[in-house]
Parts: sequence; C-alpha cells; structure tokens
Amino acid sequence: MPPAGRIATFDNDGTLWCEQPLQIQFLFAFDRVRQLSSNDPTMSERQPFKAVLEHDYVTLFGLGKQALFELAFATHAGITDEEFEKAASGWLATAKHPRFGRLFKECTYRPQVELLAYLRENGFKTYIVSAGGVDFMRAFAEEAYGIPREQVIGSSVKLRYDLRDNRVSLVKLPELNSYGDREVKALNIGLHIGRRPLLAFGNSDGDLAMMRYTKSGSGPRLALLLHHDDAAREAAYDREFRLSPLSEALDKSQDYGITVVSMKRDWNVVF
Repeated sequence: MPPAGRIATFDNDGTLWCEQPLQIQFLFAFDRVRQLSSNDPTMSERQPFKAVLEHDYVTLFGLGKQALFELAFATHAGITDEEFEKAASGWLATAKHPRFGRLFKECTYRPQVELLAYLRENGFKTYIVSAGGVDFMRAFAEEAYGIPREQVIGSSVKLRYDLRDNRVSLVKLPELNSYGDREVKALNIGLHIGRRPLLAFGNSDGDLAMMRYTKSGSGPRLALLLHHDDAAREAAYDREFRLSPLSEALDKSQDYGITVVSMKRDWNVVF
C-alpha cells in the first residue's frame, strides 16, 4: 500500500523543501487565503491567516496542527465537494514547485510509481493512505499514481446533505471528521478497505502504526520506510521536520521488521 511520495515539506525556518500531498494542500490553502483576504481585509489581523499573508512560516508552524486545521476549515468550508475538486484541479494545473520548475502534481518519485505499476501488474490492489485531505488527493491521484479516487484514503471534514431546487449536494463544514495520521491510518484501513495490507510504504513516524499493522499479519508481509537523505537530488531531513518527523520508525526499524530505503543509496533516479 505505497503512499504518495513526499512531493513538499517545510523545515523549521519555513523553507520549502520538496512536497507530499499534505504539504501541497497547505500551499493550495495559502493561495485560497490570499484570495479570500481580498474580500475580508480583517483576515490579515487574525492568526493563522496573518502569518500566511506575511509569509511568516516560523510563526505559522509554531501555532501547531490546530492552526493548520483552521486554515483548511476557513478556505474549504461552505463549498460543495464538486466545487472543491474544481478549484483544486484548477490550481494543480498551473502551480509549480519553485525549485524543480515542474507542476506539483508531476513531482512524483519514479521508483514509487514504478513499484505501484509492478504491484498492479502482479495482481495487487494499490491504495493511498495519507494524512493529506482526501478530496485534494483525489484531484490528482489517478493521473499521478494510477490510483482511482475510490482507493484514496485521507483526512476529511464533515459534510452536510444539502437539497436545493431538487438537486442534492454535499457541502463541506468547518469541522474535522477524521485526521488520518498515526494510529488513525490503521483504523481507516480497517474501516474503508477491510483487509490488512500485505505491503506498506511510509516515510515518517506518522506511517509507523500502518507499517506495524501490516507486519502483524500472518504470512509474508513487507513494510518499507523511505529515508529522505539525499540533499543534492531532493532533500535531507528526518527528526527535525516538525509536522511529520521521522524518529522512532528510523531508530526501531530493525526491531519492528521494517526495511529502510535510502533515497541517496538505493534510488538511481528520484523524479
């Protein structure tokens, strides 16, 4: 069950590294905040919006995950799931990574895409299980990874059933439904898939519960852990990444039966 690769992360001083769906979604939300602030000037006086508008990422990430949830609620709530996908798809069609000069949705890792294709060719069903917003990932998962939208599992907000003019819509609410990180990833797999994975691929402590759940099954199982240690071709980070650090999984990988994959050592090509 290889996840979407870390395609953008921020280090402790707010510098953009490379990306993963959760962080790409933050960038999308940042742009939405700038759009919304043109109609509501008071946003520039309130956190976490003030930090976004001032590009003060040190303050922003210092406010914690709740502040990031508030960003998602403010920028996504009140619109239908279809309107959200249209907005996300439009943004992804033009938004480019400042370092690599390619569209964010094209900043995928070739080894992971090749692994997904190999698994499907040999009878496996592949899923994305992420802390990223499920609706945002569904806007590009099939194009980027060959994974259909119904096989994408992630964080979500609550929805409201809305009937107007004899037409039903699902409207996003400013309330968290599920944050698909750590133990919740394993719970979501049980809830939405109903099968224990044979293979799981993660890259942070947020994936550890999913990898241990995979390895706890009977018969042959494989858990792979990607270590971002290639500063030249991508980035080098693990413990210091605030939002999703890699510490316990790296230190105890041998005890847990997890195979560490070094980007620098094991990958001939990254993108």
